Amino acid sequence: MKKTRNIVIAMLMAMPLAGIASSATDVNSSTVKGDSILGANVIDEVVWVVGDEAILKSDIEVMRLQSALEGVRWERDPDCAIPERIAVQKLYLHQAAIDSIEVKESEIASQIEARVEYMISQIGSREKLEEYRKQSISQIRAAMHDDLKDHMMVQRMQDHLTKNVTVTPAEVRRYFKNLSVDSIPFVPTEVEVQIITQTPQIEQSEINRVKEELRSFTDRVTRGEASFQTLARLYSQDPGTARQGGELDYTGRGMLDPAFASVAFNMTDPKKISKIVESEFGYHIIQLVDRRGDKVKVRHILLKPEVSDSAVTTMLARLDSVAMDIRDGKFTFEEGATYISDDKDTRKNRGLMSNRSERGQTSKFQLQDLPSEVAKVVDSMKVGQVSAPFKMINERGKTVCAIVKLKSRVDGHKATITEDFQVMKDVVMAKRREDLLHKWVVNKIKNTYVRIGDRYKNCDFEYEGWVR
Repeated sequence: MKKTRNIVIAMLMAMPLAGIASSATDVNSSTVKGDSILGANVIDEVVWVVGDEAILKSDIEVMRLQSALEGVRWERDPDCAIPERIAVQKLYLHQAAIDSIEVKESEIASQIEARVEYMISQIGSREKLEEYRKQSISQIRAAMHDDLKDHMMVQRMQDHLTKNVTVTPAEVRRYFKNLSVDSIPFVPTEVEVQIITQTPQIEQSEINRVKEELRSFTDRVTRGEASFQTLARLYSQDPGTARQGGELDYTGRGMLDPAFASVAFNMTDPKKISKIVESEFGYHIIQLVDRRGDKVKVRHILLKPEVSDSAVTTMLARLDSVAMDIRDGKFTFEEGATYISDDKDTRKNRGLMSNRSERGQTSKFQLQDLPSEVAKVVDSMKVGQVSAPFKMINERGKTVCAIVKLKSRVDGHKATITEDFQVMKDVVMAKRREDLLHKWVVNKIKNTYVRIGDRYKNCDFEYEGWVR
């Protein structure tokens, strides 16, 4: 649909846009008029054109609304800053296409899920979120997809352009030696957190309901009433594959849940659907697409049994007793994490949570990097304190109950070269990246066809060259 819209715009503007480098000319209130396909008299107004991409008035209004909802403050006049932000994004996306920069659907799905869960944690429940947004959770996820994909593509393109940026310790020291006290960066509070989780028991009736629904999907495909792909798009609860009809691209055995892999790698007939498979994510049915050496390509439909409120209440009460025993000295939190917790990612590390980032793996977190439910609890805790039990969604999308212990906290402070060298290095790296990307954008503008409307020609833009 996006391509069609851009083609229609290009035709109506009566000039070839792709591959043309030219000085900017006016957009004299160009409008995109409806035709028999689009079914409207006037759809929108083209206010900028960058390369072969049009920026519509509605694009600007959508970003303005999103910014207001998220509390974004613009340093420049938003009437100028917003269309410029969109135009710069289009420059990055165009270059990403040229350089074959990609973002996997699984990465997008993971980010979407994290954002949805954060919104749920802020508003109180899925039902309240759906009521507030006037959309189902599935519709909310779908609405996020394209914008989030573009955002991740831009980030990936920026990382590609700046991959060779480096700084030496001497450059870091020299940079900060010349900084005023007011300009020295503030290091946010960092914490180390230990966690014990237990999963509430799912009622057998709920498991039976999920299995019966999966059997009905198998029957519908077998009878030819629906395709596996269609049912996956409609019903699968795996956000990483549902949009692709449940398809997992060629994957090695070691990258899959063992139970899932065992069935997937033993399938031989693409026309058949597997038995129901239980994994750590939920229950699946699988359809073979192809096998290539030691990798398999399959489709699957995932359904997750819902945990009842009574089961959550029971588990919270059990963990409350565990927390009381720890406080009473009957056993340590570390022992509880080792022998009671069912979180395999932290159990072997005596409950200590691990923060994986671009800089590597560490036990230290800034509060915004913790799962939102954990951060909310930890924020008001003292070092050594064990929390009350609470409910959260883990990395596998399952409802679990947890207690945490705050192992250490370093309160926010002004950075020092001896204690916070990495923070200071990151600041210098960020400045180098910013300078490089600014130059890249300015140069890209010079070699890209641009047309902007008269109303924007007196704007104070961040990047020079839009008006020529």
